[in-house]
Amino acid sequence: MSYKKSKLELLIRVRYQNPLPAPPCPPKLLDIPTDPKRYARPEFLDDIAAGTPLPMVVDGELGMPLDLSRWDCLWDESGDDSEINPDPKNLPKLDPKDQFLLGDPATSSGAFLGAGPSSGAATPLSSVPHVAWLRKTEYLSRDGSSRASLAQDVKQNMEATIDVSRDAQLRDIEASFAAVESSELANLRHPTKPELTAVEAFDILPDADIWANAYDLFRFSERPGDRPPDVDDPRLDCAILRPMEADGDHFLAYYLAKDDEDAIAFKQNRLARSPDDPPEEEPSAFHFVRDYETVKVEQEVPNEFLLVLDEGSDPFDADNHAGHVRPKGAYYKNIERKMLLKKKRVNTYESYGDKWDVVKLRHVPMSREEEQEREEALAEVVDPLFPLSRADADADGEGEVDDAAGAANGASSRNAIADAIDVFGE
Repeated sequence: MSYKKSKLELLIRVRYQNPLPAPPCPPKLLDIPTDPKRYARPEFLDDIAAGTPLPMVVDGELGMPLDLSRWDCLWDESGDDSEINPDPKNLPKLDPKDQFLLGDPATSSGAFLGAGPSSGAATPLSSVPHVAWLRKTEYLSRDGSSRASLAQDVKQNMEATIDVSRDAQLRDIEASFAAVESSELANLRHPTKPELTAVEAFDILPDADIWANAYDLFRFSERPGDRPPDVDDPRLDCAILRPMEADGDHFLAYYLAKDDEDAIAFKQNRLARSPDDPPEEEPSAFHFVRDYETVKVEQEVPNEFLLVLDEGSDPFDADNHAGHVRPKGAYYKNIERKMLLKKKRVNTYESYGDKWDVVKLRHVPMSREEEQEREEALAEVVDPLFPLSRADADADGEGEVDDAAGAANGASSRNAIADAIDVFGE
């Protein structure tokens, strides 16, 4: 019997790591954003110090002995410590060779990638534009100039102080009336199109006729209905969106009139009948089209309004049965919410019990609670004593309103109600 001896192979080979530090300067055609402050952090040299063996035996002071006997204040309690703790108001003179150490790398014109102050003629790091990899060179100078101008504009805007006090707000509001009261409309120019001048002015007023209603803005990813975009569809003006829920999922059911004649008849009946008239018409049928899911919902829409330019109503007009006089103006109503809708995928396994194939719509008189709620919402723009009543309610403990916020809101309301809108034309 013979035995064969063999050497055992190493299962795991020893791998030696050789980490390389980041390059001190960006290579050509490759812009590496380098922050000079990272060189001043203590941990910047940790990797180099850990991977570099010391070629000599260093004492406990690491080769930099410190002779503490030179300062008598460290040993004598009554000694003068001005040498190690100088007076901040009377600092010792700094050596000229060390002056560059006090400069800011982000704003100084010297080069902080070099080895000393002698390289002051080099390009500073802050002026090097940050460009993408292999960017064409003809765009580099353009980007640098645009960034410089943008940074200068931002700096000027930050330095400009804006007075937001109550007196300043009232002064700015009063100054906004001068363009309409004192000057002619022909002298008013469009802010972005100087060739356009104002031809008519309207007072901006809240629309009391619809102020008690809540309006939402719905945007569809595709045109609703079954007709192409180039075909007119009068049914879209009187559609119904019904909130639905199935298996915890909330969506909207979309209903349209059966044909164009029914939609036109429904709109004509609404315009010809007063809201206070008793219901005498037949119910209007709206048929289910499809479901829509809400992609995005904006609960606060501060900068979008419904605006109607009204030339003014004549109390002796034949169509004005109630003799309602409405002055000339631009009437606005704020939008409560904005929603983006997308077609909901049909799920054959999904079932919800309250699905309606047809909705029959007719006028129903409002209840006493609904009328009271509508009157309270309308009092905001109709009742001149509404701010006082609201202040009384806050005094009784029903709510607290900050004085500064109330002043700003009051000034904004006055500006929105009493300001003027200009219509520009050729």
